[in-house]
Amino acid sequence: MSDTSQSVELNPPKSAGDQPSTAKVRSQGVTKRILLWLTSMNLAVTLLVILAIASVIGTVLKQNESFNNYLDVFGPFWFAVFRNLSLYDVYSATWFVAILLFLVASTSSCVARNAPAFMRDIRSFRLNAQEKSLRAFAHKVDMKSDAKPESLVAPIQALLERAGFKSRVKTQPHEILISGRKGGMNRIGYVLTHLGIIVILLGGLLDSKMQLKLMDTLGMVKVETANIPVSEVPSISKIPVGGLQAFRGTVNIPEHKWGDVVFIGLKDGYVVQNLPFKIFVNKFAIEHYDTGMPKSYMSNVTLTNKETGQEITKTIEVNHPLHYMGYNIFQSSFGDGGTKLKMEAWQLSGKAGVAQPIDSAVFDKKRFDFNNQNYQLEFTDFRMYNINPVMDDKGVVHQKNYGPSVTFKLRNAAGEAIEYQNYFLPISFKGHQYFLSGVKRSIGGQEQYLYVPADQKGSIDTFMAYLATLSNQAKMQQIAASLIGDVSASIDGKSTLSSQEVTQSASASIAELVHIFVQKGFPAMQEKIETALAQRKLSPDAKKKAEQASISVVRSVLERAFLETLAAQDGKQEFTDKDAKFFDDAMDAISALPAYGSPIFVQPRSFEQIQSTGLEVSRAPGAIWVTIGSIMLVLGIFMNFYIHYRRQWVLLKPEDKGTRILLAGSDIRKNIDFDKDFAVFSSELMAATESKPSESERPA
Repeated sequence: MSDTSQSVELNPPKSAGDQPSTAKVRSQGVTKRILLWLTSMNLAVTLLVILAIASVIGTVLKQNESFNNYLDVFGPFWFAVFRNLSLYDVYSATWFVAILLFLVASTSSCVARNAPAFMRDIRSFRLNAQEKSLRAFAHKVDMKSDAKPESLVAPIQALLERAGFKSRVKTQPHEILISGRKGGMNRIGYVLTHLGIIVILLGGLLDSKMQLKLMDTLGMVKVETANIPVSEVPSISKIPVGGLQAFRGTVNIPEHKWGDVVFIGLKDGYVVQNLPFKIFVNKFAIEHYDTGMPKSYMSNVTLTNKETGQEITKTIEVNHPLHYMGYNIFQSSFGDGGTKLKMEAWQLSGKAGVAQPIDSAVFDKKRFDFNNQNYQLEFTDFRMYNINPVMDDKGVVHQKNYGPSVTFKLRNAAGEAIEYQNYFLPISFKGHQYFLSGVKRSIGGQEQYLYVPADQKGSIDTFMAYLATLSNQAKMQQIAASLIGDVSASIDGKSTLSSQEVTQSASASIAELVHIFVQKGFPAMQEKIETALAQRKLSPDAKKKAEQASISVVRSVLERAFLETLAAQDGKQEFTDKDAKFFDDAMDAISALPAYGSPIFVQPRSFEQIQSTGLEVSRAPGAIWVTIGSIMLVLGIFMNFYIHYRRQWVLLKPEDKGTRILLAGSDIRKNIDFDKDFAVFSSELMAATESKPSESERPA
């Protein structure tokens, strides 16, 4: 029976050094796998494809625009998707920078892994090549010469030298090996190409927003989101001169004004970068094509060094930037600089048809009260040209300039705003003129238009006078009573007290329907008629006829009111076809007024344009490195494609009274040129050594 208190060790105890050794092997295995993954072609191609796609997006999609502009173009859903993907600032997106870093690591690993071997290879003549390995080459030729091996070395080396090869000789007891190589710069081209890519990527990273994003992450700077003057921006949102090694910001400066900061977009706001100089805009000039589209624009500016006070005056044009104190100043855009505006505000309800003058300017705000409601007009933009596609009678689309316009927002007491774009001049549609007002109820929403007909003088006065007539209930009741009286007189030729009471009641009802039409639109008036008829319990046919008759009566009253408006304005008595068209258009416009969303109609009258230049100021220390890297990349690619890295060996072995010659060659790239060059060299070698092909090389 065995003693269970003692155990037998079947395996010897492991030494203390065994476990660390295993861990070291595992660590080396993981490191090797990571290195192989980093240097793999699949990773490099994948990263380059993603970068190419991102670059296409960054080129097609205009970068660093206002979020409102993107919202207008893409709508709320796609705007949010693209914002989450950082497509509005692709080149500074975290994922884009991460890809650049991975590509730098991958390319650097390739260089570190292969460059030493390539450098050794271009210095080596491979004099240890064996006959067996030489015969395995695709390009080889066997020859036989009557000369001794020693006497063939000199002519063979001379032939290699003429062909551009450097050669070395290795002599052994039973053979002589002559090795030649040329095109070593091809290998250097590989290294130069990869180093060029690394330098370009590092230059791009140097000019990215990495430093600014790091400062934001560490709380060194705070993003400002409010649209406030520079003087009100807190200091933590301002970056001093030299605070960023690289940046790209924008600033809009009106004519005859100056600026010394730029705004750098970050997240959903901006930070302010101070400049070491002031930019004063002397004049901004813009040229247009015949269609009104911008052709070219330029800014004449005076730059003042804040330290020395030295001034220079230069003109900045598109694609012709100004370089000053290590900064690049580009002409990037243009806009309004506070154009002065003279307008009239026509009341659409209450005292409808009454106008009040408004003197303001772009970026100004005007408060007013209407029917005990507080409103604010915010003038946001002025456009001299508005180019829109218009289809002619033949169906051909042309670009047409609608002339100047002003854009403003009407904000109520709750802070809700509707954006309007009103045009200065009436616009022609199918031979008739209209005052156009674009309405946009939400950011990214579809723009709708109100068409207010212009009279034969190209004025809005007739429409507003007609609206004033319709808004006067007493006047409308009088017109309705007059129309009813005329109809009654034409039927029985007499008027009684009873008929007068009926006339008064009917005219009051008609005036009420007209009031509903003006205040709430045609659908509300139609609903009122249907409700009144429903109480009379008519048959469907009778109800339909009664409804049509009621609408016809109201229309007749509206027509008479229009005639009286024309008579009051010009003493006009005839109702022409143009008047009929104006009347129909006025009915459409008045029916749309309840949905217009504004108690007033702002009609622009005149303006004094003040333009603003949009400048982009950048500091890009990485640009020089990108240039150097690009030169390296081009040179490296040139070396790779146009310099052939070739090797040729000539093995001499004594045989009988002569020499057996084995010629073998290789090119790093297999191509037809090497086939031809090898055949030519073989022929020249035969001539130089006075040799002939061996039996195995001769055709059967």
